[in-house]
Amino acid sequence: MSKAIKHILFPTDGSDFSSGAQRVAIDLAKRCGARLTVMTIVLSTQDLEGVGTHGLRAQLEREAQSRLDAVTTAADAAGVACDTQLVYGEEPHQEIVRTAEELQPDLVVLGRRGKRGLARFMVGHATAHVAGHAPCNVLMVPRVGQVWSQRIVLATDGSNHSAAAAEAARDVARQCLMPVTVVSATTKSHSAERKAEARIAVDNVVASLIATGVVCDGLVAEGRPDEVVIETAASQKADLIVVGSHGRTGLSRLFLGSISERIMGQAQCPVLVARAVG
Repeated sequence: MSKAIKHILFPTDGSDFSSGAQRVAIDLAKRCGARLTVMTIVLSTQDLEGVGTHGLRAQLEREAQSRLDAVTTAADAAGVACDTQLVYGEEPHQEIVRTAEELQPDLVVLGRRGKRGLARFMVGHATAHVAGHAPCNVLMVPRVGQVWSQRIVLATDGSNHSAAAAEAARDVARQCLMPVTVVSATTKSHSAERKAEARIAVDNVVASLIATGVVCDGLVAEGRPDEVVIETAASQKADLIVVGSHGRTGLSRLFLGSISERIMGQAQCPVLVARAVG
């Protein structure tokens, strides 16, 4: 969200897990005057091998089209123009990233997990992969998620990915006239130098946001980073969390930084995962 949102990509599998993401994608598109593209995936022939007949493929295609039609109907009711993409592939996460690279949306909006999700609070494999590899910012929306209006919690650790998150939080805060709380976490095992770095990182982000007219405060708390961010969001009644896709120890080969993934898995509000450029 470091630029105006003009095009939103919303991948859906039609499950209840996508309901919050659908609501937010349509609402955001309306607020921003953005174009909305909804995509869904039909399993490839390899996935269906030995399962059945051509009739099964036709049935899956009808179900996929029905998913697209349902979102289009909801978007039309909200006055939002909606394009559709019916994609064939073996792995949803790969097809979502590929479609995002092809269409170049400004934002991908998707649910915490899909039909394949197992653990109650786990981030789905597809969601984690897309958040780690999409060419743009990714917004994860839990089932109960709504478009934000109260406060943003911005997690920072001083990394390049955190700098991208700060830009995204700034843009949302200015557009929606929302205050921001910048938070960083330290642990008992951290050296005094590392703890001082955390305070400096927070102070620098707070100062930069205030300089752009954003109402902002900051805090450094001791504890596991994901828990600190989640607890801060709850205590501050924040309805949007912004994180970088990776942290100080993040490696590009990883799907998603472990802390960001845990935050996405626990959050009761939407989580915006910001991409660092370059």
